[in-house]
Amino acid sequence: MTELPPLLRDQRAIDAQHLKLLSIFHFVAAGFALMGIAFLGFHFAMMHTFFSDPAMWAGHRQQPPPPEFLAMFRWFYLVFGTWFFASGILNVISGLCLRRRTHRTFSLIVSGLNCLHMPLGTVLGIFTIIVLMRDSVLEVYQT
Repeated sequence: MTELPPLLRDQRAIDAQHLKLLSIFHFVAAGFALMGIAFLGFHFAMMHTFFSDPAMWAGHRQQPPPPEFLAMFRWFYLVFGTWFFASGILNVISGLCLRRRTHRTFSLIVSGLNCLHMPLGTVLGIFTIIVLMRDSVLEVYQT
């Protein structure tokens, strides 16, 4: 039997393709963050309508929840809205940096933060770390 010769791989082309895909996926992650903000706005509007409308509670034996309950939820919306906004901005900047092959450390930090967004952000963060830690990618960033 004859063995086939090993395939030649151009690691630079593979790295360029991986960096391009990671850049696109960082923009997609920013879009998901924007969708998260929209969902929080919709959820707040529904909760505000539900808890603030006395006619909604007229036919029930229970009393409406106290106003402090909605105030507690406002903090929840503020914290998560800020988190989604910051995550979206950081992912856009990281996507641009990946596209230009600059600020590798910044992209590594953003990929670590993306790991907190389960499950898709975790996958994106791990693959970004794997690709950016390659020696061949490090050479691309140094030139």
